Amino acid sequence: MIAAIRKGVCVGRIFMTRFNGKTVLLSGAASGFGRLAAQRLAEEGAKLSLTDLDADGLAETVAALADAEVIVNAGDVADEDHHLRIVEQTLDQFGSLDIALNNAGVFTELKRIEDTTADEFDRMININTKGVFLALKAQLPVMAKTGSGSILNTASVAGITGAGHCAAYAASKHAVVGLTKSAADEYSRYGVRVNAICPSFAKTPMLYGFADTLANKYGEDREDAYKRLSGRIPMGRMGEAHEVVEAMLLISDPANTFMTGQAIAVDGGLSAI
Repeated sequence: MIAAIRKGVCVGRIFMTRFNGKTVLLSGAASGFGRLAAQRLAEEGAKLSLTDLDADGLAETVAALADAEVIVNAGDVADEDHHLRIVEQTLDQFGSLDIALNNAGVFTELKRIEDTTADEFDRMININTKGVFLALKAQLPVMAKTGSGSILNTASVAGITGAGHCAAYAASKHAVVGLTKSAADEYSRYGVRVNAICPSFAKTPMLYGFADTLANKYGEDREDAYKRLSGRIPMGRMGEAHEVVEAMLLISDPANTFMTGQAIAVDGGLSAI
């Protein structure tokens, strides 16, 4: 199937090959946006270097990619050596690093600031922010040396707005946006683009956990929580994972050569109000 897709045709649907021959490093690939992005990038001809803390989930993602060119390396994004290792292995295997999607992240329980522990805050910063910082630190010099590259960091609509009862998460994602803009400023002159995507509520395992937490808070079931969340979005519904992933691919498209330093909201209009 992958071979047919790379020729551009697959039963009733025309596929693009924007990423044909490009090497993409993708974190958080074991589920959610990461898994779907890996599938879509493989369909469009990318060579993939995948990482996640969840080794079993990574294996499931790889199993869904048919004959795509893939290497995997399970590990912790808060570990600097892990980032250096996966970049080195990517270069050894594929000879280049063209695109990086720094997508790994975690969510927090719904708590007011006064009820959030220092350890809980540290966890958000350590994974969501430090993980992106260390990824950038490992990826940027490689891309700068070749004079081209694109990096997309997964932030959140909570990284460009406030998020009551999620302050630690929001702080970590605001920091991701700040890192993104700073890296774009530093490395644009070397031909490297750096952007962030800021999704709102989209149907992924992370949202399911959040919805369950919200349901417990209000004594509801998950469907009631979905309705509560959807009611905050001007489009009146939550996003689908594929809608966010298609935006990720659009931002990372090698033809998208003049966009950098941007925090792109894919949120059904939530950040517009």
